[in-house]
Amino acid sequence: MPFCKVADPQANTEGASVNATEIFYRTYGRGTTKVLLIIGLAGTHDSWGPQIKGLTGSNRPNHDDKLTVVDQNSGEECDSEMGGGIEVCAFDNRGMGRSSVPTKKSQYTTKIMAKDAIAVMDHLGWQKAHVFGHSMGAMIACKLAAMVPDRILSLALLNVTGGGFECFPKLDRQTVSIAIRFLKAKTPEQRAAVDLDTHYTKEYLEEYVGSKTRRSILYQEYVKGISSTGMQSNYGFEGQINACWTHKITRREIEVIRSAGFLVSVIHGRYDIIAQLYYARRLAEKLQPVARMIDLHGGHLVSHERTEEVNQGLHDLIKASESKISPHDWTNLPQKNSAVSSCWCWSMHEGLKGV
Repeated sequence: MPFCKVADPQANTEGASVNATEIFYRTYGRGTTKVLLIIGLAGTHDSWGPQIKGLTGSNRPNHDDKLTVVDQNSGEECDSEMGGGIEVCAFDNRGMGRSSVPTKKSQYTTKIMAKDAIAVMDHLGWQKAHVFGHSMGAMIACKLAAMVPDRILSLALLNVTGGGFECFPKLDRQTVSIAIRFLKAKTPEQRAAVDLDTHYTKEYLEEYVGSKTRRSILYQEYVKGISSTGMQSNYGFEGQINACWTHKITRREIEVIRSAGFLVSVIHGRYDIIAQLYYARRLAEKLQPVARMIDLHGGHLVSHERTEEVNQGLHDLIKASESKISPHDWTNLPQKNSAVSSCWCWSMHEGLKGV
């Protein structure tokens, strides 16, 4: 099985790691273009299925997950039979799926999980990659980009927030009810039912596909998927919640990402009840001029609800990055002069607190 071992940040007096966390991953497709996918809270690598197929042409994992890649800077050609020469890696975050489940909440932060992602890249021999993250995975991707900007070719942030209080859904009767159901869900059936209301718009779930509603079709798929991987453990759930709650991107990290030279896409569902659109747009504005904002008619799992549009956005980002499009030609955000932008971005709605 394809696992990458990551040394525990806690070490003994001799400097050796006390434990090693194992990160389960899969690779798909072949090619010199590398894409790293980072999933969100309580999700597994399989959650990227529509994007994996859209990028590589197939959901079939590579048989040999090690040594199947060639350094994209080496000039050597790879087998590019699928997806026009794109190779994708998706993995289970610590605390979920087949990856290790550390028992201490302190072992789950977006910085630690970004180091997991770096370890996966190192394990595969990837010097650089396009990094796409969803929800908590987008928070991890932000942290990763700030830590190793020289290894990022582009950055896509799907349904992202700035962490902390920004992770709180908009409080109304519907979201409070969903939150209570989520916390009480103890079986795959209960979890699948609440996940549907969390991930998609009601309009999408009520659409008919043949003689069945999309809700009934997706419900069966979710129950099967959750049953195959098992319910997330309390350690994993509480740890990943801790990672979201303690996540913070500083002014310095924003500036590192802005000045690194790679392009950014912020993609969001307008009716996301978990990660509010306002916070995603504010992050995109702080990343001017390198960021483009794409808001779609969808919910939190807009990557599934609006697969075609999201995949097109990801392809556009890769193509723009490879063709060296300038940030000012890439962004679709209102242009502001530097003095006004600097003041407005960091002061509006929060005084001069920063992020």
